[in-house]
Amino acid sequence: GGALAFRTRTGREIDGFEIGTDAGSFGYLSNYFTVGGVSGPVEISLFASDVRANGYQDHSAYDTQTINLLASYTPTPDNRFTLKVINNPLQANLPARSSLNQYQINPYQRGCGTVATAAPGCTLTNLFANGAFGRTVGVTATEGGFGRDDRRTVVALRWEHDLDAQTTWRTQLGFDERNFDQPFYTSAVRGSYPSLTLLTDLTRRYDLMGLPAVGYVAFTSEILDNHVTTFNRAPGAGRPALGALIGDLRGDQTNLGGRARTEVALSDQWSGLLGLSATNTTITGRNSAYTYSEAGRTASVVDAARSFLNVAPELAVVYRPRDAWSVRGRVATGYATPTGSNLFVTSAGLPGNNTQLQAQTNLGFDLGVDWTPVDSLRISLTGFYEFFRNELLSQSPGGGRLSYFINAPASEHRGVELGGDWAFAPGWRGTLAYSFDDQIYTRFTELLSAGAVTARFDRAGKSIPGVPAHQLLARVGYDQVGGPLDGLGAFVETVVQDGVLIDNGNRLRTPGYAILNANVHYATALTGGYAKRLSLYLEVRNLLDTTYIASALNLTSTLSRTTGLENGAATLAGTAGSILAGAPRNVVGGLKLAF
Repeated sequence: GGALAFRTRTGREIDGFEIGTDAGSFGYLSNYFTVGGVSGPVEISLFASDVRANGYQDHSAYDTQTINLLASYTPTPDNRFTLKVINNPLQANLPARSSLNQYQINPYQRGCGTVATAAPGCTLTNLFANGAFGRTVGVTATEGGFGRDDRRTVVALRWEHDLDAQTTWRTQLGFDERNFDQPFYTSAVRGSYPSLTLLTDLTRRYDLMGLPAVGYVAFTSEILDNHVTTFNRAPGAGRPALGALIGDLRGDQTNLGGRARTEVALSDQWSGLLGLSATNTTITGRNSAYTYSEAGRTASVVDAARSFLNVAPELAVVYRPRDAWSVRGRVATGYATPTGSNLFVTSAGLPGNNTQLQAQTNLGFDLGVDWTPVDSLRISLTGFYEFFRNELLSQSPGGGRLSYFINAPASEHRGVELGGDWAFAPGWRGTLAYSFDDQIYTRFTELLSAGAVTARFDRAGKSIPGVPAHQLLARVGYDQVGGPLDGLGAFVETVVQDGVLIDNGNRLRTPGYAILNANVHYATALTGGYAKRLSLYLEVRNLLDTTYIASALNLTSTLSRTTGLENGAATLAGTAGSILAGAPRNVVGGLKLAF
């Protein structure tokens, strides 16, 4: 899969404080400040922000606040302590996800305040009138009060100690708590995921048979506790009213694992890497599911006690025949285990038994080349081919119900990635990022049922839904250096994405899109006052006001109750609960002062 690394600037890099404001279309407003500095052995940086907007769809306003603290204490040259604290609450209204047909009529779900006055193409979600069973009532997102009230808090402390000039030992303890209250669509989910993670590792530079090498070994221990309750939604006249309790999950997950790797400079031109990781995951839990009828409440209990042991070796080599060229080759395995909550949501999108899920494993081959003929030009091309077993895939049964996970016994991902960066003239720069990602099932038989009718469908050779085959980002920009316009710049960029198949039968494809963005910015040093630097920008996003799909949940394929045949694109296109439109043309501008 890969990872994204978010880096916080240190106090030394900030050396003062900054304040900023961004404002734009649809009521967007962001106010933030950053402060940082060094005093003897102590270094601190602190970021805080408040962001809110009305949203570009009906019932999509939100506000969120973030506090991000990074502090370090270095009592001696060989001992360093680092504290990281993040807190982020989010309150948001959520628009209803539409069908493809509804999106084509009313992509931004506008004029959808009430059922009585709803415009054509508004998505209605059916809620039990009594919150438990029987007759349903269609409501708009506003009438249903769909939304979320979430908070995430992270607190972590790390101690780094240099055992000698070549060896560093680190120990890190982190607490991560995710608290959520999400009363949207047909269910309301409430709960929390508090977790503790201990990481201790050792990094050493050494000689391996006379060759310079860097070795790394790590041990990790994690425990996550969860308690999640799920309720039916009930009509609430604009309030997120709760209906009957339909699920109560209590459980925990523990991970014990380790990693070891070594990087060796085999020669001036060759370097190699050998790694091994292993994790034992244990998931225990009990889910009580409840259904309701005129006769009363029926309860069913599902217990899970699953253990997954996964081992993943890795081998990579880099060959640099000359300064301008670098060739990379890699063979690596990976794994992913289902979470506790994945084990207790059925294909009907309701709390229940899904404990048969298996761990996902994959074997991947990468081959890439980097070419830098001059400092102003860099081109990177990589091909990849990955073989998956029991790939974990998320699907939606539609109608606003919970998404659930399935295993595809065998699948393949293959493609290429192309990246380029070219400073082709003084002040000018072009950037290109393109990926072709072809993902298919190679062994997967899907069982579909409709009433008393059941049928199996061989999906081998079908594309995995939800994956755009082609994605492109291209940008051209200019920044003036020197002269009276020093610090003034601008760029235009296009983002292009292929259409996406969203069902296992490959019967329904959402349309692709291309959007254009433009930006102008200015930064200058200030003298003679308290402020040190001024930064300004103005950006027009989706310049041509293109209507496009930003998110489409994969839909479960269905059968016709009358013919026993798989339903086609027309039926799937009428299935609500999948699509959210991307933002129309919008303008955002901002100002930042550094002191």
